[in-house]
Amino acid sequence: MPIKIPDQLPAAEVLGQENIFVMTESRAVTQNIRPLRVLILNLMPKKIETEIQLMRMLSNSPLQVDVDLLRIDDRESKNTPQAHLENFYHDFEQVRGNNYDGMIITGAPLGLVEFEEVVYWPRIVEIIEWSHQHVTSTLFLCWAVQAALKALYGMEKQTHGEKLSGVYRHHRLDEHEPLLRGFDDEFVAPHSRYAAFDGDLIRAHTDLQIFAESEEAGVYLAATKDCRQVFVTGHPEYDALTLDGEYQRDLAAGLTPVIPVNYYPDDNPGQTPRATWRSHGHLLFSNWLNYYVYQLTSYRLEDIGKVFTYEQPKG
Repeated sequence: MPIKIPDQLPAAEVLGQENIFVMTESRAVTQNIRPLRVLILNLMPKKIETEIQLMRMLSNSPLQVDVDLLRIDDRESKNTPQAHLENFYHDFEQVRGNNYDGMIITGAPLGLVEFEEVVYWPRIVEIIEWSHQHVTSTLFLCWAVQAALKALYGMEKQTHGEKLSGVYRHHRLDEHEPLLRGFDDEFVAPHSRYAAFDGDLIRAHTDLQIFAESEEAGVYLAATKDCRQVFVTGHPEYDALTLDGEYQRDLAAGLTPVIPVNYYPDDNPGQTPRATWRSHGHLLFSNWLNYYVYQLTSYRLEDIGKVFTYEQPKG
């Protein structure tokens, strides 16, 4: 089944060219099914690029998925046309009364900024708290994991001395965990962050189940016992050239970024990188949609707040 998105969203044309089954709103109204509703809170600067990456991942499922896009506030974006934001994005007040089967909160380039200094920090906390009664399962990516650990468990952020950038090898810790169904015992995934996710600290200060780790990159995948909060510290949605774009951007800004590890052939930025994580990225998103969203959610969206009762996590 397809992912359903607005007719004029740029992702529709891009994904259509990739032979990914995208159903526009005008066609979807003829379907008599109960699709999954997923809300994406997009905190990344290049919002159109991130939309395409995430919708590509959500499309790899037999389930029909309706996507709503959410922005954190109405400040003008330097990297996304204002008309795009006005046409396709909702403000929180517009969706506050809605229920969703799933929600994705993206990363943000805020790894070295203290939470209290983030302009929209109170709104992030509000949305995370709102999700307890309005969303079946929320998936946090990269910086959003730091934000959720702080909001849910009071964990202060930990950072590396230099940016962790590249493609890292991970090992699975639970061979029967549905979220990792189809995963190899070892797999790779891209990271681009200053944040540090130490397994010992997370085990000591939270009640999270940790499903995958890396010796170099730390915890990669974890979730609450009720499957309603999922934490992915990397970027399985990244395209083959995303890390290269970040590296070239930092070079152009006069910085001295480290060459992303295990990324360029022969560690030579003059060579074209290839994605080595794509299959596991698709598996992760499809498993989340199937086992943590579809299998848990209520048939009636309005019943989500009645079905789930929130308990304060134990740290």
